[in-house]
Amino acid sequence: MTNLQKFELCIVGGCGHAGLPLALAFADRGVKTIAYDINQKTIEKIESGFIPFVEEGLEGALKKNLNKTLFLSSNKAVLQEASTLIITIGTPVDEHINPQYTPVMKFIQDVEPLLSEDQTLIMRSTIFPGTMDYIRSFFEEKNKPLSICFCPERLAEGKALEELKAFPQIISAFDERGLESAQKLFSRLAPKTITLSPREAELAKLFTNVWRYIKFSVANQFFMMAEDGGANFNKIWNAMREDYPRAQDFPKAGFAAGPCLFKDTMQLASYYNHKFFLGHAAMLVNEGMPDYIRDTLKKKEPLRKKKIGILGMAFKGDIDDVRESLAFKLRKLLMFEGAQVFCSDEFWDGNQFIEKSEFLTKEELLRQCDIIVIGAPHTAYKRLNFSGKTIVDIWDHIEKNN
Repeated sequence: MTNLQKFELCIVGGCGHAGLPLALAFADRGVKTIAYDINQKTIEKIESGFIPFVEEGLEGALKKNLNKTLFLSSNKAVLQEASTLIITIGTPVDEHINPQYTPVMKFIQDVEPLLSEDQTLIMRSTIFPGTMDYIRSFFEEKNKPLSICFCPERLAEGKALEELKAFPQIISAFDERGLESAQKLFSRLAPKTITLSPREAELAKLFTNVWRYIKFSVANQFFMMAEDGGANFNKIWNAMREDYPRAQDFPKAGFAAGPCLFKDTMQLASYYNHKFFLGHAAMLVNEGMPDYIRDTLKKKEPLRKKKIGILGMAFKGDIDDVRESLAFKLRKLLMFEGAQVFCSDEFWDGNQFIEKSEFLTKEELLRQCDIIVIGAPHTAYKRLNFSGKTIVDIWDHIEKNN
């Protein structure tokens, strides 16, 4: 049997948005951690000191812990060398907005021969409710009774390292050994742990993201109502919240996007046999925001041949992650109207998604375009000079003296 003491922890998908902050957080607390990832080029970049995405605090943590308590590998044999594995592979949705189990189960089937019953397997990313039961049954049929846990990730991208050490950690397992292992591990990181059953933990993860998605949809629907009625939504928002505690959790309007919120809402709808009418309504509102912006601009003037700039293509401010960003949907809608659309972003380089001639610096975009839409509220846009421009700022982000 393989020596399981070489590493305390192996993070699968350890170079990704979920895996790398987790690996560095544990390594920073003295947990000897191996980050396993299939992307050897990314591993080489990280080993050279380069962080492949924007995330506060990772560069310093990497410099401090690399090759001391944090190690990286693309050899899946390292899964044998850790007593605890954390899997950061989630359940995506397909083109029909139905959950896909294949990525998770394909990985489990692929690595099963490497694993032993002495190990603890912790699932971390969003999974469809019931997946944990399926994984447990799979290992029971193989006569390999690993301790199977689900400890969901609940972090804001860009603040992961900070939040990992500040927020409680939900843990769940099918047996006492797994629960003890998860509790012992996450107690080295989080201020406290909260115990649920695996099914409760699966739903808690989905409920957390969907609750945020629904709150954003309320703000976005109210924004549309106010603006269509000739009122200023942001003045209303400020008045509602000023010295009034019951409205403090009311978010501002903006694009509700990214790799989790929409996907998890659709997973919950599928789990509830598509009777989750509140979730579907939230989806229609949030996904309809780019259409609302286009229609609002069209009411003012024809968009054909207009030069329109989108400042910020990430799904939220001050990160470089463009996954599921609604700025891209807005770009397509405006192009369909015959507009010439230019894009810019502070952290993302445009790469293969946008023609080089259409991807500009913020200064060039301001010079060339008469209409400017804030696609992501990056801090760098806050005090730009927008005088003489038509501005669409649903986020209420830019300084009002422009």
